[in-house]
Amino acid sequence: MSAIRPGAALAVWLRIGCTSFGGPVAQIDLLHREVVERRGWLDERSFLHALRLCNALPGPEAQQLACWLGWRVGGLRGALTAGGLFILPGLVLILALAWLYASLGETAWMTGAVRALGGAVIALVLAAGLRMGRRVVRTRWVLALGVGAGAAMLLGAPFPVVVVAGAALGVLLGRVRPAALVPLEDQVDPGAPLDPAERRRVVRRALVGGALWLGGLGALLLVGGVIAELAGLFTVAALVTFGGAYAVLPFVAAAAVDRFGWLTPEQMVAGLALGETTPGPLILVNAFVGFMAGWAALGGAAGGIAGGLVATAATFAPSFLLIGVGAPLVERVPQRGPVADALAALQGVVAGAIAVLAVFLVGTALLPTGSIDLLAAAVAVAVFALRHLGLPVPALLAATALIGALVGVLDPGLLLVAR
Repeated sequence: MSAIRPGAALAVWLRIGCTSFGGPVAQIDLLHREVVERRGWLDERSFLHALRLCNALPGPEAQQLACWLGWRVGGLRGALTAGGLFILPGLVLILALAWLYASLGETAWMTGAVRALGGAVIALVLAAGLRMGRRVVRTRWVLALGVGAGAAMLLGAPFPVVVVAGAALGVLLGRVRPAALVPLEDQVDPGAPLDPAERRRVVRRALVGGALWLGGLGALLLVGGVIAELAGLFTVAALVTFGGAYAVLPFVAAAAVDRFGWLTPEQMVAGLALGETTPGPLILVNAFVGFMAGWAALGGAAGGIAGGLVATAATFAPSFLLIGVGAPLVERVPQRGPVADALAALQGVVAGAIAVLAVFLVGTALLPTGSIDLLAAAVAVAVFALRHLGLPVPALLAATALIGALVGVLDPGLLLVAR
């Protein structure tokens, strides 16, 4: 592969960041087309190695993949550029949408648009859950772990506790039944171990990166108030985000709505709906949560932007650190034994968490207090059907929002039936 000009790489990463709609599957496909197929910057085998790496780490897998690809073609500067530009366009857009929502959220047309978008989000979560289930639930034991994890979360167990318990159960089950979680045909040996020079580089990067991350986090915690709360919550969320945003959002929603009271359940659904309309990882919905928290606690747009930026930094800092430090290590994770069993168990936990998110959305968007929202229900059915036909998510959401806004303007109570 010939040397890649920094300007050419910058243009590619920016274009990917501006067009990465449709969730992680579509985003990974976009990265493959741009980096492997169109430009040949990386071969197929290396790309698949990177994808396996990102699937094994907590955090948004598509953003981490972009960061890793940037590192492969441009070193540390390339990783920061690719990973950062994968986030930046969506972040700017969702902060603008959050400001618009916070300013106009009680108007008839905005209320109608959010009602309709809530139905669309239900359809997208169900579709994602079905895709995830088909991919990761390979044995009945993984299915059982998913059902148990979902039931535990519905009964109030915190998501981080469920993650740790699921991994521990996976290790124990694997010792008793070695093929219970990872089918025999998937069990392969890891790659060669790191040589001494590589180990020294990993340790050095871990010390420097860890000091920068913990120092920044400590500074935010010392500020106190809502800034410290946002930094703490989203750091924990980032470290337990196995399986993408859909898996961790029930944990975020429970904390933001019930524990801290930053948002109402309806506002949380609105944030998820707005997050679906922007490019970049869906976990950018955390920026919406941070904006709403800052808007209320610190006052107006400036406070909202500060809250959104803190939430974003806390969410993505561990991803940059894990890629920068862990790439050579995670590529060598064995696909048999305790580590493989723990990762397989976590896939079951992810499936259960997505089911819990669907329950939360149905209760909030379709069954608001004292009523049944037939508009949201009709939109959910329509979007689920049209999404399976391959229609792009941005176009579906734009049409959904327009229909909802028209309903809100014509008759805010239309298709809202008392129970």
